[in-house]
Amino acid sequence: MLIEVSLNGGRTRAGHHLVPCSPFELAAAAKEAVEAGAGAAHFHVRAADGRESVDAEDVARAVSAVRAAIPGTPFGVSTGLWMVRDARERHEKVAAWKVFPDFASVNFNEEGGIALAELLLSKGMGVEAGMGSVLATEKFLESKLAARCRWVLLEPEQQEMDAALAVVGKIEELLQRAGIALPIILHGLNRTAWEFIEVAARRGYGTRIGLEDVLTLPDGRQAKANGELVAEALRRAGRARAANKG
Repeated sequence: MLIEVSLNGGRTRAGHHLVPCSPFELAAAAKEAVEAGAGAAHFHVRAADGRESVDAEDVARAVSAVRAAIPGTPFGVSTGLWMVRDARERHEKVAAWKVFPDFASVNFNEEGGIALAELLLSKGMGVEAGMGSVLATEKFLESKLAARCRWVLLEPEQQEMDAALAVVGKIEELLQRAGIALPIILHGLNRTAWEFIEVAARRGYGTRIGLEDVLTLPDGRQAKANGELVAEALRRAGRARAANKG
């Protein structure tokens, strides 16, 4: 089962003192998570002042550091529109990249998302298709880019499991109806993060965990770092698969 570690997201040190921000910190956190069992990594690049960034120089520094730390392990970065707010400016910044991650996440419901995905693919990067809603899935299907994407990142934002599972079911139905057979990475956020590890394991999907998604262990204790979250996710996924077979 693939576990993708989500190293930081938009979290700040106010939430957890070990949220990695600098290239050095991202590299160290990625290495620890891979040693704990992560098979892929995802992170939000930060500028020197800690802000999330898609600027070419910031991306180059972070990508180079992480690649040196986890050679052979695929990793990607976020391209969330909130980092720039203007779709055209974001497109121009990504077009200026000279050092590339293995893939980048694209939220297809964002303005300019389809054009951004096409740009990433033209540069030889993979696309992690982010789907947190039915709208995002519909836009993804309209793009006709499914065959060229790396996988689907299925990430419902609802904090009640029944509501989140309902969204997941609708997205699964749309993908199945369209004949999309991409690998799926299913994960939750905060209150749903740990339950979705088990759901993903039972459904034969990959999953994601890290300080972006949750700061605490299932028993409520604050996680020490990304590596501890990955190790716990592996244990929970293993138990869920074993119970499913039984």
